[in-house]
Amino acid sequence: MRKILLITLAAMTLYACNNNGSGVKKGSREAGSIFYKEYDTPFGAPPFDEISEEDYRPAFAKGIEEQNKEIDSITNNPEAPTFENTIVALDFSGSILDRVSNVFFGLEGAEKTDTIEKISIDITPVLSEHSDNIYLNSKLFDRIKTLHDDTTGLNLTTEQYRLLDKYYKNFVRSGIMLNDAEKQRLREINKELSSLTLQYGNNVLKETNNFKLIIDKKEDLAGLPEGVITAAAETAKANDMEGKWVFTLQKPSWIPFLQYADNRDLREKLYKAMYTRGDNDNEFDNKAIINKIVNLRIEKAKLMSYDTFADYSLENTMAKTPKAVYDLLNSIWEYALPQAKKEAVELQALINKEGGNFKLQSWDWWYYTEKLRNEKYALNESAIKPYFKMENVREGVFTVANKLFGINFRKLDNIPVYNPEVETYEVTDADGNHLALFYTDYFPRSGKSGGAWMSSFGEQYVKNGKEVRPIVYNVGNFTRSTENTPSLLTLDEVETMFHEFGHGLHGMLTDVNYKGVSGTSVVRDFVELPSQIMEHWAFNPEVLKMYAKHYETGETIPDSLIQKISDAANFNQGFTTTELVAAALLDMDWHTQTTQQDFNVRDFEKKSMEKIGLISEIIPRYRSTYFTHIFSGGYSAGYYSYLWSEVLDADAFQPFVEKGIFDQTTAQSFRDNILSKGNSDDPMVLYKKYRGAEPNPIYLLKNRGFVK
Repeated sequence: MRKILLITLAAMTLYACNNNGSGVKKGSREAGSIFYKEYDTPFGAPPFDEISEEDYRPAFAKGIEEQNKEIDSITNNPEAPTFENTIVALDFSGSILDRVSNVFFGLEGAEKTDTIEKISIDITPVLSEHSDNIYLNSKLFDRIKTLHDDTTGLNLTTEQYRLLDKYYKNFVRSGIMLNDAEKQRLREINKELSSLTLQYGNNVLKETNNFKLIIDKKEDLAGLPEGVITAAAETAKANDMEGKWVFTLQKPSWIPFLQYADNRDLREKLYKAMYTRGDNDNEFDNKAIINKIVNLRIEKAKLMSYDTFADYSLENTMAKTPKAVYDLLNSIWEYALPQAKKEAVELQALINKEGGNFKLQSWDWWYYTEKLRNEKYALNESAIKPYFKMENVREGVFTVANKLFGINFRKLDNIPVYNPEVETYEVTDADGNHLALFYTDYFPRSGKSGGAWMSSFGEQYVKNGKEVRPIVYNVGNFTRSTENTPSLLTLDEVETMFHEFGHGLHGMLTDVNYKGVSGTSVVRDFVELPSQIMEHWAFNPEVLKMYAKHYETGETIPDSLIQKISDAANFNQGFTTTELVAAALLDMDWHTQTTQQDFNVRDFEKKSMEKIGLISEIIPRYRSTYFTHIFSGGYSAGYYSYLWSEVLDADAFQPFVEKGIFDQTTAQSFRDNILSKGNSDDPMVLYKKYRGAEPNPIYLLKNRGFVK
């Protein structure tokens, strides 16, 4: 599954900096000053051609200083608290900090350098402290509480009450009700957690970048498609190993190797390198860090009067309780595990038929699954990829958005970017009005974190009667072009592009008044609805005809291939669902611990998987030592949300199934009630306005092929 990065003051644990270098000059201007006012650029885009790494430290320092002044102005206002002078003032505070944070943390994920890493290590505890200074400010909370305790005379809209309630709960959940000693301990915990989670993510990135499978014998490439071999040769050349072939732990490299390489020993070597990241007892080992994170989260939960960290984390979600999450996951597990066992039997039979004298292992699954899929459906991914040129798929995504919502995309060449591979588009509505600026950044680099995600360089809001439109970006790690072929995507990568674009639509089409409820600033188990519903269009036959064109001939994908894709849609679904649910259950097991202790990470994970009966041929989608979603990415006790949201997206797509995939009435309702609303109302209220009822989980089971 994919991750989403949300960088807003109200919604994130702030990262931080030391106040040094603020007087340094950069060229003809003061270092950092590029962030001190709104950008004088088309659409307010960040001026990446002017931003230097020297700008970050002084800009963070200035941003903190300015926001502290703004907070002081709110708390010391002699007038009685009102929604405008307290909630709106708080919501719009920190504009400098927002600008520098949006750029810095965007690049920290997509374009990390040694300097950016050092800055992030320094600024993390300072921004964590700054966040605590705001949310543990008793005078500020008193003003908010006065408004929250009696809203009868405020005459608030639903959106305004939602914003007020959000800030009130944020303060409570940040520890404002604690005594002074407890607040001080909470500050220490938050500061330490912010540093540990950053270190954890840095370790995973370094472990990913440090491993290379170097092949110098051509016979060891047997089974691999020519395009995969060419890409490996180019990777070798880029690493000064011309004449050899290099495979890495970037997904576009290791997945096809596991799918096609005949050399079983090398498949095992590469796969084990992937799943032992952070677990090699070296300087990048994450086991001790996991121990510290889990124990600090247990302590934080107890300090906040919750039984477990999961109870604390889930309170402000649709699921609400660990029991509700476990109930959902276990109900899906009952269907997924038996199917996975059947698939394992089929794969073992194929091994036996070929004369393989060994038991199926996890590093064999992709290889024999690809063979079995080809045998059952005559579907070989290498025969499909030529129809999925990256640019064509992106155009397909844009076409779907146009046919659903009337929006248009115009490529721009005058917007500065942080890397030459990044492309930008102006997004306009059906009436021609500007909606958003949209960036795409789709290929792996050594400074880029793994996975795919969406975030923004600026949110949508209305201030002083003027609307500010969002600046949204999608980041991915898709298959690169080679000397002989353009970027040709796998089925999974196609689905990922549609998924992340769904997040993008949630950000681009938002239409609210306040930053705190804008775009994707919604509860974690609702945020995946817009992204996952977009996946339903990716391989629809009508949609495939629009964008799947052979990169050499321009031929539209033939009906025979479309039928094969459709026939194989639920193939290997037992494995896919089992590894996903296993990871979600592992997440919950870590975060429902009640007692601080010295956890043996390997043993804990082993017992967690034994408890649910996970078969040895499958491992969780993410093992603990590289599970960045939960230990550095904001999904702690939240990885289940992909499945919770799938209940929503499967049900939400039903009207399109019944009325047509581009039914305008349904599309307009989805835009009006979901995509444009952000967090301006309760998510179930919004969903029921769109669908007319709560979601029916049967459609998830049908979509995954578990029930007819």
